[in-house]
Amino acid sequence: MKSEDQDKMSEKNLDAELVAQAKQGKMAAFELLVNRYQQRVANVISKFVKDRHEIQDVAQEVFIKVFRALPNFRGDSSFYTWIYRIAVNTSKNHLVAKSRRIQNTQVEFEDAESFGSNEDFRNLDTPDAVYSRGELEQTMSKAIAQLPEDLKKAIVLREVDGMSYDEIALEMNCPIGTVRSRIFRARDAIDQALRPLLEDENMRKQHVR
Repeated sequence: MKSEDQDKMSEKNLDAELVAQAKQGKMAAFELLVNRYQQRVANVISKFVKDRHEIQDVAQEVFIKVFRALPNFRGDSSFYTWIYRIAVNTSKNHLVAKSRRIQNTQVEFEDAESFGSNEDFRNLDTPDAVYSRGELEQTMSKAIAQLPEDLKKAIVLREVDGMSYDEIALEMNCPIGTVRSRIFRARDAIDQALRPLLEDENMRKQHVR
């Protein structure tokens, strides 16, 4: 499997796993999602809001909305694209509430990924956040690399290529029940690999509080 495909799958699977854990009420998983995306959300907001303190306030509001709406997230788009739209709308609403003119009306039509490389708000990432994100991504990549080839291919076709179970069954020349089993086993292996990190994160947060 190409490393680029593996990287894409790693990102999407990590988001999917953290979202699933957060939907079950595991706050450590949600906090890790915040850590992963707080910088990029701040970059989006900065296209509308220029004051640094206001950017942080709007970012906090974005993640409150994300938390409340998380049960309704179905995964039709990537998790970041979903957050990106919430960030754009929240930024506009913030300006309207402040009776300010919305200057940058075309931001939502740009490529969401372009905001990931902005350096202006890199300092919003704490050392703990950077470490947690990096450790999670390394664990995810290792878990994927260790999957048997049939499980790896099934999860790539599902998560990276976005194929339906029927399409995967045709591509892999096997019954749809086998496809479901392979994807379930792949996700279970990834879950087992991530679980200790999520539990450690949860314990750390409880200790801090």
